[in-house]
Amino acid sequence: FGILPATRTSTQTRYHVKMYTPVPASSSNARRRITTYSVIMNVVLGLTMAAVLFRGGVLSSTMTAARTFAAPSVHTRGMHMSVKSSNPFSQAGRRAAVRSSVAPSPVQDSAGTIVDDGTVTLTRFMIEEAMKSKTPGQEDMVRLISSISVACKRIASMVQTAGISGSTGLAEGGGSVNVQGEEQKKLDVISNDVLKSALRSSGKLGVIASEEEDNPVVVDELYSGEYVATFDPLDGSSNIDAAISTGTIFGVFKAPEECLIGDSDNLSIAEQQCLEATLQPGTNLVAAGYCMYSSSTILVLTTGDGLNGFTLDPSIGEFILTHPNIQIPSRGKIYSMNEANYFDWDPKLQTYVDNLKKGEGQTGEKYSSRYIGSMVGDVHRTLLYGGIFAYPGDKKNVNGKLRLLYEAAPMSLIFEQAGGKSITGPGGRVLDLVPDKVHQRCPVFIGSPDDVDEVEKALA
Repeated sequence: FGILPATRTSTQTRYHVKMYTPVPASSSNARRRITTYSVIMNVVLGLTMAAVLFRGGVLSSTMTAARTFAAPSVHTRGMHMSVKSSNPFSQAGRRAAVRSSVAPSPVQDSAGTIVDDGTVTLTRFMIEEAMKSKTPGQEDMVRLISSISVACKRIASMVQTAGISGSTGLAEGGGSVNVQGEEQKKLDVISNDVLKSALRSSGKLGVIASEEEDNPVVVDELYSGEYVATFDPLDGSSNIDAAISTGTIFGVFKAPEECLIGDSDNLSIAEQQCLEATLQPGTNLVAAGYCMYSSSTILVLTTGDGLNGFTLDPSIGEFILTHPNIQIPSRGKIYSMNEANYFDWDPKLQTYVDNLKKGEGQTGEKYSSRYIGSMVGDVHRTLLYGGIFAYPGDKKNVNGKLRLLYEAAPMSLIFEQAGGKSITGPGGRVLDLVPDKVHQRCPVFIGSPDDVDEVEKALA
C-alpha cells in the first residue's frame, strides 16, 4: 500500500490509503472494498512482522526484559520459575551469580516479589561486608567510607568543571605554599576543605592529617570519633590545568582508646601525644583507597579483606562495583618512573632500568615506559596491567618525594591486598616503616610481585 495526497484545498491537504490495485475512485463500493482490504492487509502485515521479530529474538528479549522488571517470576503453589537473561551487554557491577544465564531468584514476601538485578553500589557493598564481618565497629566504617565517597563525588565534579568555573591556577594568585614547600593550586585548597568537612561530619574521626596541613587537625569534640584519617586531597594537582588524571589518596587508622582532646589551643602533653596517633606504621591501617578523576571516576578501596573497584555512575550519582576482587598480574611489561632523575639514581638502579629497556631482564622481553606524573594515574594502570611503579631516592632527594603516611602506606596496603608488593629497597617493606613525623618521605618500589622481587635483587 501507499499513502498518496488525495485532494488539496486552500486550507488543508487530505490523504487516503491506496492499494496498488487500481480501483475507480468514483465508486463508493470500491472505496469500501479498499478500506476493508487495507484493514485486513494491515492486520496480516502486523502479525507477520510480530512473528519475524519473535523468532529473531527481538520481541523475545523485549518480553523477557519486561517480565524481568515488571513480573520477574511466577509462583505456582510453591513452585518458582526463573526467567533466563539474554542481555548481551556488560554485566559490570553484578555478582558472579548474576553473570550466569539464569537471573537470581527474587525473594518472596507478603508484599510481593522483591526484584534484585544484582547491581552492587558502594553503600550496599559496605553494608553487606559489615553484616558478614565479626569485627566490632564495621558499621562505623560504613559511615566513614560513605562520607569519603561523597567528598570524592564533589571533588570529581569540581575537577570536571575547573576550566569553566575558573578553579584552575594557583591559590591566592600564587605565593600560597604548603608545608612541603610546594605551591598550592586552587583545587588543592578546595579539595582539602571538602574532605575535612566530609570526614568531620561522619562523626567517626578524632584526628585528620593532610598533605595541605602543617600539622594534624583535631576534629571538634562534638564530632570526634575513634579513627584517624590521613589523605592527599588532590594528588597530581600540578597537572590539573592540563586536564590530566588526578586523584585522592586516603588511609584510615584506629586511634588509641585513651585519646581525648579538648578544644583549647594550648594542648597538654597527653593531648599532644594523641595527635601523634597519626604516626603509625602502615600495618595498622584498617582501610585505604584512592579515587581517580579521569575519563571516569573510579574509587578503589580495601578494608583489609580484598580489593574492590567502584565506578561512579553519573546518571544516578552512585559508585557501582565494576572491579570486584582486583588481583594484579604476577608480572607486567611496563615500568613507570621519572627518568628525568636518571643520572641522580643509584648506578644499580640505572643498570636495572637499562636492562628492562634492552630486554635483558629476567623475562628477556623489552619493557615499555609509561609515566604520567600523577601517582594515582600511574599506580592505577600498574594495578590493572602489572609492571612496576617507582619513585626512588636520588642525590637530590635521598628519601624520594612520596609521603609515607598518606601516599606510600595506603598504596602499599592496596597493592598487597591485590597480591602485589611494595618496598623501600632491599629488605624494606613500606608497611613496616614507622614514621617519625607526619610529612615523612620514603622511597617506593611498588607493583607486580615478580617485578618487585627483580628490582629488589638488582639493588641488593
